[in-house]
Amino acid sequence: MEFPVALQRSRAESQGQQPLAAYRWISSLPLLAVTFGAVVIAFSAILVRLSGASPEAAATYRCVYAVPVLWLLAFLEDRQFGRRPLGDRLLAVPAGVLLAADLILWHHAIGAVGAGLATVLANLQVVIVGLAAWVLLHERPGRLLAAVPLALFGVLLVSGLLERGASGSDPALGVLFGSVASLCYAAFLLLLRHLGRDLRRPAGPLFDVTAVAAVGCAAAGLVLDPRSLVPSWPAQGWLVLLALLPQVVGWLLISVALPRLPAALGSALLLIQPASSVGPRSGVARRASLGLPVARRCPDSGRGAACRPGRGSP
Repeated sequence: MEFPVALQRSRAESQGQQPLAAYRWISSLPLLAVTFGAVVIAFSAILVRLSGASPEAAATYRCVYAVPVLWLLAFLEDRQFGRRPLGDRLLAVPAGVLLAADLILWHHAIGAVGAGLATVLANLQVVIVGLAAWVLLHERPGRLLAAVPLALFGVLLVSGLLERGASGSDPALGVLFGSVASLCYAAFLLLLRHLGRDLRRPAGPLFDVTAVAAVGCAAAGLVLDPRSLVPSWPAQGWLVLLALLPQVVGWLLISVALPRLPAALGSALLLIQPASSVGPRSGVARRASLGLPVARRCPDSGRGAACRPGRGSP
């Protein structure tokens, strides 16, 4: 059972134990942490596009190259606070599988249905997380519930879907991929939040989850497109940046913030990503950005997908 965040923090502080100095400064500012994290992972789309990698290769190498850095941070946490419970580490297995499924399905949804609709489908995670938090965690959404439809409408405008409509090689399959990816992403966020309930050590759970995701993505790549996993240059350079920025820095900031915020609020703040994505916006999105500040605060789906610049990405 999850302890209230305030109780967890007070217990850790009463024992004189605080997070590592590397991210201690941001731990007291969870709103800022999740906002910066969402902005950082917004670069996933452009980095994947620049790499030219397949969905399986991009998902695999972003996790593989992130593992050594996260291992070092997790090692430092374990040395300072002791080993983490085995049960928590085992819970990282389903979380990592969900992350791997989300990354790969999201990449494929882009090609099958187009970046616009894929962005909208991915952002349904905010509804799923909000309902799950209400039912399972007894967190009443309050006024946030009323803001969700407006935020999703902002995502719709930013995606450019209203101007171009659905596109892609197989819209029906793309809708299926995007919908399942959204479910996986929502479940992953809830599990990551639960794994981070020891507020002193956000890197350990993220290391476990990323390592499992690396194995899952590599296995999927060997089955679906084994030749795409062969390293090549300069693609690997872009994928190293993808690992160090979105997967390490971005998700570490988000991991610091999620356990300190209500689940629905953390998930809604991740909607910042599409509005922060690098690249040109559609005409409707540019006009909407002037008149819908709530949508600019709330748009995304925190992932690392192969989508066009300027689109929300996983």
